[in-house]
Amino acid sequence: MAPKADSYVCGISDTPLLGETIGRSLDRARVRWGDREALVSPSHNVRWTWNEFAERVEALAAGFLALGLQRGKRIGIWSLNRPEWTLTQFAAAKAGLILVTINPAYRLSELEFALGKVGCAAIVTATAFKSSAYMDMINTLLPELARAEPGQLRSARLPQLRAVIQIGGPAAPGTIPFEQVAQMGGPRHREQLLALGESLQFDDPVNIQFTSGTTGSPKGVTLTHHNILNNGYFTGRAMRLTEQDRICIPVPLYHCFGMVMGNLASVTLGTTMVYPGEGFDPLATLTTVAQEKCTTLYGVPTMFIAELDHPDFARFDLSSLRTGIMAGAPCPIEVMKRVNTEMNMREVTIAYGMTETSPVSFQSATDDPLERRVSTVGRIHPHVEVKVVDLDGKVVPRGERGELCTRGYSVMLGYWDEKEKTSDVLDANGWMHTGDLAVIDDEGYCNIVGRIKDMVIRGGENLYPREIEEFLYRHPKIQDVQIFGVADSRYGEELCAWVRVRAGETLTEDEVRAFCQGQIAHNKIPRYVEFVEEFPMTVTGKIQKFVMRDAVEQRLGLKAAKTA
Repeated sequence: MAPKADSYVCGISDTPLLGETIGRSLDRARVRWGDREALVSPSHNVRWTWNEFAERVEALAAGFLALGLQRGKRIGIWSLNRPEWTLTQFAAAKAGLILVTINPAYRLSELEFALGKVGCAAIVTATAFKSSAYMDMINTLLPELARAEPGQLRSARLPQLRAVIQIGGPAAPGTIPFEQVAQMGGPRHREQLLALGESLQFDDPVNIQFTSGTTGSPKGVTLTHHNILNNGYFTGRAMRLTEQDRICIPVPLYHCFGMVMGNLASVTLGTTMVYPGEGFDPLATLTTVAQEKCTTLYGVPTMFIAELDHPDFARFDLSSLRTGIMAGAPCPIEVMKRVNTEMNMREVTIAYGMTETSPVSFQSATDDPLERRVSTVGRIHPHVEVKVVDLDGKVVPRGERGELCTRGYSVMLGYWDEKEKTSDVLDANGWMHTGDLAVIDDEGYCNIVGRIKDMVIRGGENLYPREIEEFLYRHPKIQDVQIFGVADSRYGEELCAWVRVRAGETLTEDEVRAFCQGQIAHNKIPRYVEFVEEFPMTVTGKIQKFVMRDAVEQRLGLKAAKTA
């Protein structure tokens, strides 16, 4: 009998990588699709063609140069989804700057850390949104701003920061209104832009994104034009997007999902970017899809659940939808089936990746059999390599579990100013160690079966929360469920389930356990079952199981067995 093939896959493609910068890509989009809609944001009354969008980007980029921002300098953006965000993204790329995307949920200490870590020379900030008073926080962090000449800030806490550019709201002392920046550039700055267009290289860094940082301080993932432009392009191609398509983007722009899979897929393929609102709202998303005749919808599973379960869901005409992406967290099979049928997204794809890989490494195809699309994350992306390895770093045979490692054009340059942390995950052969547990089958489909850190070791046996979650999603009364390990004095760890019950239903711990009895192994049946309204999660929809674990252990006074 022939030995089993190794768990190594390589994305072969007839379509070459794009060897160009983001600025050059926008120039091409303008030439190819000039009069077609590039960006639509109904709540901001914006509807720009590629010609209009590109012209606004040029003016803003020239303004950045007039402010004295030189090639390689870092410019932060701290705002929810709005047209100014996207103008800043493309203008920074054209001006040779590195865009530092800052989580809108950050508060003072996190903001100070992010700006200081990478030495931002300027920040583009929103004024306020709901409970986030961005300008108030900036003034607290930078008391010198109120007395500073706009663009001439001298801050004790952030010495490299010179300019605060304010989006909307009454102009705060010391800031530069966003609209004014585009008027600052003259003919000389436009000439500089042309020269930069010739000299910028696609391997130059263009973006720093901070990882969620579930342990320790967030790390600044440094990505190049080549990394993210190509990833956006091939993600869009997997959905067969063209200039006829319109992507509804309710996911955050500060994260790869919005800015790469949304904005950069659009600039490379001529697709229209449609923003349903600044923050996610299921009703605004459904309204926008119907009114703008979007063909494509993005979201994390919790977003799709909120849309499907909205009381007004049935009154929206979603017949324009064809495809989209569900990603960012494991996708429950039952939710996927409803998205296929009730939302008309028969060609919806699942994508898997991480910020450090630009982000996508695996994606299902629009014509994959439904069973494959609901049970795997698809196959390897073009021009990307993946291997699955055991604890000793040896490649495992197909069908066996191990850590997923990725190599190729999409792998980050490294963590900004963190050589040691970079070498922890990026080995000498260029492999990015993801920390995810995966299985690759004989046909090359990948299944993510958990995180190495999420794995629960109960009495010496490895238990995988994802497997138990998928089983519990079958329960008709369970809307959402998360399984995680908590300390136990006898077994080391025990399983705990946090369950969100469907509206109008009631459920007991005993019912949940009875549902598992005889269906899954007894050691996989959760010892603790708790009913909750919501899960703690990052803005991008990643569930924070460590927060859940801490809460339960503290409340129940759980402690692990003492070890010698």
